[in-house]
Amino acid sequence: MKLEDLKPNEGAKKNKKRVGCGTAAGQGKTAGRGTKGQKSRQGWGGRLYHQGGNLPFYRRLPFKRGEGFTPPNRVEYNEFNLDDLARCFEANDEVTPESMVEKNMLGKPNNPVVILGSGEVAVPLKVKAHRVSNSAKEKIEAAGGSVELIA
Repeated sequence: MKLEDLKPNEGAKKNKKRVGCGTAAGQGKTAGRGTKGQKSRQGWGGRLYHQGGNLPFYRRLPFKRGEGFTPPNRVEYNEFNLDDLARCFEANDEVTPESMVEKNMLGKPNNPVVILGSGEVAVPLKVKAHRVSNSAKEKIEAAGGSVELIA
């Protein structure tokens, strides 16, 4: 095999369509652009500002920031207060995301769980959650329970 014997695979290279080079080329006359109108003219398109009368994208952006702007990488938690745990679990139960799924407590099972300190808990619970507020941790431990964080 010599260097001059090398050639690309069958169908790997394709000739460019010669647009607007007469009727024999198959794309003559209007060159595939249809007839008349702004899009048929030379130099049309590609301008970011032009959006057919709408406010252009980059002028719309400042209004999207601030209030009402949700950061794309935020972590959404399933939030539970101590009232919810006291209502659904009994003494010495283990409170984990899995046990909450069994009791149909989680709206979005893939999201992490956070325990917040609103309300009281009278029975000892073994809580395993992704996040626990300081007030909730104090109340759970005061009731004789334990708190463990899940990574």
